Amino acid sequence: MIARAISKYNRISPKKARLLTRPLKGLTVAEAYAFLRNIDKKASRLIYQLLKSAFDNARQKDSDIKETDLYIAKLVADSGPMLKRYRAASMGRATMIRKRTSHLAVYLDRKELPGKETKETKKTAKKRSIFRRKTESSKAKNRKVTTSKKKL
Repeated sequence: MIARAISKYNRISPKKARLLTRPLKGLTVAEAYAFLRNIDKKASRLIYQLLKSAFDNARQKDSDIKETDLYIAKLVADSGPMLKRYRAASMGRATMIRKRTSHLAVYLDRKELPGKETKETKKTAKKRSIFRRKTESSKAKNRKVTTSKKKL
């Protein structure tokens, strides 16, 4: 993660904000700007401002970084607190109106160049080797089970 930006208590329901989160994940910042400019939704305006802030945060760390170098690694729309209002209903009752809020977060990461390989730390190499051992042993168990079923 190179940079992040978080916006809290946005007056939009998280369900409506999530409509734009899935298509944006994995896009470069420049592509996301173009995508958001052409969508006429309140969530697009909020996410555009948030993405701009995250990119500016990345520029603070590395001044010569470009919009095409970064991509959206993670874009989250979580629910925030609800504003509860009441409205008159039939037969003298009152029904609650829930005005939902959301917390939006954008995480940017640097795009890996095809010719460059990243240095693997000892910790990640160890995790990777443990994961390989686990998957290999589970595959071996699955093979034994499937072959025994075929004999029956």
